Amino acid sequence: MIELLPLLLFVVAVFVLLLGYSVAFSLAGTGLLFAAIGTLTGTFEPVFLEAIPNRLFGIMNNEVLIAVPLFVFMGVMLEKSKIAEELLDTMAVLFGPMRGGLGISVTLVGMLLAASTGIVGATVVTMGLLSLPTMLRRGYDARVAAGTICASGTLGQIIPPSIVLVLLGDVISSAYQQSQLDRGIFSPDTVTVGDLFLGALLPGLLLVLAYVFYLVYKAIASPDSVPAIPAEERAAMDNLPGRIMKALLPPVLLIVLVLGSILAGLATPTEAASVGAVGAMVLALFKRSLNLTILREVMRSTTQVSSMVFIILVGASIFSLVFRGYGGDDLVREFLTGLPGGVFGAMALVMLVIFLLGFFLDFIEITFVVVPIVAPILLSMGLDPIWLGIMFALNLQTSFLTPPFGFALFYLRGVAPATVTTGQIYRGVMPFIFIQLLALAALAYWPAMATWLPTLVYG
Repeated sequence: MIELLPLLLFVVAVFVLLLGYSVAFSLAGTGLLFAAIGTLTGTFEPVFLEAIPNRLFGIMNNEVLIAVPLFVFMGVMLEKSKIAEELLDTMAVLFGPMRGGLGISVTLVGMLLAASTGIVGATVVTMGLLSLPTMLRRGYDARVAAGTICASGTLGQIIPPSIVLVLLGDVISSAYQQSQLDRGIFSPDTVTVGDLFLGALLPGLLLVLAYVFYLVYKAIASPDSVPAIPAEERAAMDNLPGRIMKALLPPVLLIVLVLGSILAGLATPTEAASVGAVGAMVLALFKRSLNLTILREVMRSTTQVSSMVFIILVGASIFSLVFRGYGGDDLVREFLTGLPGGVFGAMALVMLVIFLLGFFLDFIEITFVVVPIVAPILLSMGLDPIWLGIMFALNLQTSFLTPPFGFALFYLRGVAPATVTTGQIYRGVMPFIFIQLLALAALAYWPAMATWLPTLVYG
């Protein structure tokens, strides 16, 4: 019975989360409750709790995590200053003459927003408010419109510089070092957030390309579901080339500057994130849309999101300490290594569990709670850390789309007009889920999709 206490701890924590309680306090409270019970019954050594101050001090001194509020600030500033809205309108006019062009423009703008915000909820809500009414007004099938917005909104999981990859990079780095120490390697190699950014670049761009191909297919197979923008509406736009350059060039330049400085090794993710935050403010100033009210809203949103991330990290640290104190990591290791199929069987089961947990838990909880438990075990089996991190990110992105509990579906449902039914949203994402699963299978079969670019750039 004692051996099953770690499993019971995990189940109780998930149950409390499903009841709707705060994530951070649910994790910390469940962990401390089980620690108290274990101390009273003699099944838990309270000495494990003495590591909590060191854990918290480590979080406070982690320079990589400083990139989180800076990237959030950058994305929220681009959203609040209407730069994203102008970008979407211009791209819609650019691709408007072709059938499916509006959907393609939504996908490409979703990619650019993903590279600037890195937050799924913010991107889906923004695209839902800006794009969905426009697509419906111009005759788009509600299913295609809803599916395109949900899918392009979740690109923030995989397109760098993504908050998900920043957090995953920190966790995977620690797990990789731990796995090497467990194998007796006392001069461990390291993996960085920049490695994950490079590793995610090719799978992310291929995914965007697959979305575009699907919309082109819809334009051929079912042209009435993705009509073109009327020619007279596009002709009414004066100085179209100048407008395109004005709307497209600044945010693309900012993204290239931020991402390029990281990939070229000129700046750490934290330094590049600070450049992005300042750059977003400069763009808003040039657009004359930055004032004290906007700045106050951006600061408030950034504080809320950043506080949520870090308080969850604190709660998850306490939970994982208690889980390890009960021998949970040993239990998981014995279970995974004893599965038939070896490393393939272990990886398949972990991916299935993460996929299912993605229905109920946000990526932050999964990154801080589940990944630190399973990643050292999988890495000890010889898996590549960059490939493993990208597989996790792509898997989480797929679960965000999958009915009935996909987070992206709830985000869009919250801002969609009443004429768009929940059933239409569910049916609309099905083709994109199929594309996601194909991408996941392709990455599993060809790990070089994630490892080739980091190896080429960093050796």
